[in-house]
Parts: sequence; C-alpha cells; structure tokens
Amino acid sequence: DRKLPSRCCQPCASRVAAATGHTVVLVDQTEDILAKSRKGIEESLRKVAKKKFAENPKGADEFVAKTLSSISTSTDAASVVHSTDLVVEAIVENLQVKNELFKRLDKFAAEHTIFASNTSSLQITSLANSTTRQDRFAGLHFFNPVPLMKLVEVIKTPMTSQKTFESLLDFSRALGKHPVACKDTPGFIVNRLLVPYLMEAVRLCERGEASKEDIDTAMKLGAGYPMGPFELLDYVGLDTTKFILDGWHEMDSKNPLFQPCPSLDKLVAEKKFGKKSGEGFYKYK
Repeated sequence: DRKLPSRCCQPCASRVAAATGHTVVLVDQTEDILAKSRKGIEESLRKVAKKKFAENPKGADEFVAKTLSSISTSTDAASVVHSTDLVVEAIVENLQVKNELFKRLDKFAAEHTIFASNTSSLQITSLANSTTRQDRFAGLHFFNPVPLMKLVEVIKTPMTSQKTFESLLDFSRALGKHPVACKDTPGFIVNRLLVPYLMEAVRLCERGEASKEDIDTAMKLGAGYPMGPFELLDYVGLDTTKFILDGWHEMDSKNPLFQPCPSLDKLVAEKKFGKKSGEGFYKYK
C-alpha cells in the first residue's frame, strides 16, 4: 500500500510515435482525461510545428493535422488491443494493477502483439509472468520529457525472444530515439546509477558533512552536471524517488545502496514532494 506517484509519459510517447508515422491508440480511464491529453498533445505539436515550419505556416498546420489524425483514443483497452502490433503500458507503478491489466489484455491481443512496460522501478519478469507471451514481453523505458529526451532503455528478460528485442530496438530508432540494452535488473541503467547517487548526496547532508547548497554547487561546477542532486530530486519528485527506493529495499533489504533515507521519508510524510508541491529540499514560488 505504498503511495503511488503519477506517471505522465503516455501522451508524450503517443505524440512522438504519431509524429514519426505510427498509428496510435491512446487509452486512459475516462473521456475527460483523454480529452485533456489530446489537448496537451495538440498544444505541444503546435509549438514544435511553429519552430519546424517557421516560414511555412501552412506546412505547420498540415504537420499538426496529419499527426493528430494518427492518434485515436479509447477508454477500453481490451476492445482495441486486437489490432495492435505493440502495447506500451504506462499506468500507475503498482505490480498488482499492472499485472491485472496485462492478464486481461493478453486474452484479447493478437498472437504476434508485443507487450512492453514503461515501468522505471518494477521487475519486467514479474509483469511478463502475468501473461502467456513471456517471449513477446520486454521493458521500454522512456525518459521525460519524451519529445526531448533521446534515450530509451530496452529491457530484455531471460524469456524475451531475440526477435522481440530487436523489434523494440528498431521501434525506438524509428521514433528518433537512441536505444540502449539492459537486463532485467532493479532500476535498469539510469535509475540504478542515479538513485544511489542522489541518496548518497542526501546522506552526506544528513551527516552534516556539507550543506545541500554546497553539494549542488559542487556537482554542477565540479562534475559538469546541469543540476545538483537536491535540485534534481525536487524536479523528479521526492515521492517518486522514495517509491523507487522503497521498492528496491523490499527486493533486497540488505543492499546498502537501497537503505531508507530519513530526511527523504520526513519530507514525503509532510507532503513536500519538490517543485510540483511548491516545496521539497528547496522552496518554490
């Protein structure tokens, strides 16, 4: 019953897929959510088109219209999954909820359809085991903001077929992304390195060895990072980081990298999640 952070990459990934010539069905819980998502996609597309077609307003309008025409919406995943080649799940980070969805969709999807999860913290193998298509199941982890971030982590479980794996690499490249391969290990590549780094920064501050301001300055000026660890934690969301860390701790409680962090736990308990709530390690107007 851990608190679940929200996820926001689904509409962004849909936009990127549609803009690169793919036919997309965006699925969510209500028509209201879908309408807001579609509006957000259109606004984002118009910003891109304005830059891309700076001297060709007509071309900009055509680009937006063509991309939007490739996106349809539905509140019933089971009714549309039968005609898809790839299902990319990006719902709440809860193993049981995800497994229930995949188990249901598995009954209606075509034999060739590949299932992929955009999870950043859950084990792909545990998700794949809820279906009868373990060989056609993998991780496809995008990074926010999806239209700007080039990286996609493609996660191969011991059961993922080489054909499925290569199909997802090709799909990622078709989106204009740079895919990297990783086995099904906690946090994959980026989060497995990033979260322990962020937590060690917090522990350094907890021990009174340096202030958060000096730690942020040191990593920006000394390591060339665009943001310091505390700035990045506030940007990512303290609840999101705690959720990931707690999940890893449950999987491997003896790993020193996965130990709980008192000051992080305290801020989340006080609903200070970072920029999105107005306060985290820093205060925001």
